[in-house]
Amino acid sequence: MKIGFSLPQYGPQAREGARIAHYAATLEQAGADSLWVGERLLAATNPSVGYAGKDTIPDEFNSVLDPFLLLGIAAAVTERVQLGTNVLIAPLHRPAHLARALTTLDVVSEGRLIPGFGIGWSPEEYAAAGIPFTQRGARLDETLDALQAIWTTDPAGYTGRFVHVPEHRSELQPVQRPHPPFYLGAFSPAGLARIGRRGDGWLPVVPVPGPPGWGKQLLSLRAIIDEAAVAAGRDPQAIDTVLRVNVAAGTDLELIATTIETVAADTGFDDFFIDLLYVTDTVDATLDTALRLLERLRG
Repeated sequence: MKIGFSLPQYGPQAREGARIAHYAATLEQAGADSLWVGERLLAATNPSVGYAGKDTIPDEFNSVLDPFLLLGIAAAVTERVQLGTNVLIAPLHRPAHLARALTTLDVVSEGRLIPGFGIGWSPEEYAAAGIPFTQRGARLDETLDALQAIWTTDPAGYTGRFVHVPEHRSELQPVQRPHPPFYLGAFSPAGLARIGRRGDGWLPVVPVPGPPGWGKQLLSLRAIIDEAAVAAGRDPQAIDTVLRVNVAAGTDLELIATTIETVAADTGFDDFFIDLLYVTDTVDATLDTALRLLERLRG
């Protein structure tokens, strides 16, 4: 089983950003397989849409460190772990800027980048970026098309309905060829079908505590991906799955471990990363919890 962890990026943990390098290096030395970041552009004071089906946004989102810079720091102090984004809100980024940042991360990490993308849920984040909130899925598709063009052709350019990249020289290419894999976070039928058509990986969520039988629900969602892949002439087995473990505040360490083991047994999925955002307030406490979880799951 592969076990990774989110980098301390939000809330009180973000105020200790100077400890990120130590955190990343220590977890790699302890045997972690991956390190991950997310993305929040801002947390609206009066959100028109709340987080995770609620009317509010967690206080932890009021403080956030930049995902690209964090992965750059982690890349500089590690040699083996995969470095992932779960997720970047792709439509908020101009493709040329996004391609440059991701290419840089893939080059400096020598091909360890796992770029995960999504469409987000906050209208206020889109307003702050000057991007319409509507037709986010179409903008995601065109952004992926533009990235693929930049990463596989030279000269490169792209013109779509929503996205335009002028033709330009594109000599610096990522280490991973033909391009870094496209991992996508999705639960809606349309999003899952998109993964089947064009994604290299799926980024589902495991809540802890969570409802009984969560593994079976994940398998039913994965079936939509597989059906879309077959319809598109693709091999479903070539589409990876990495499960994010969202842990609620106050959750017992043993429950985290047993939930992961149960989901792995029920689904056959074997790649997880654990987000301790709500569990601890300091980088030292987060690191201690992560190390204990690694020892428990690997023991």
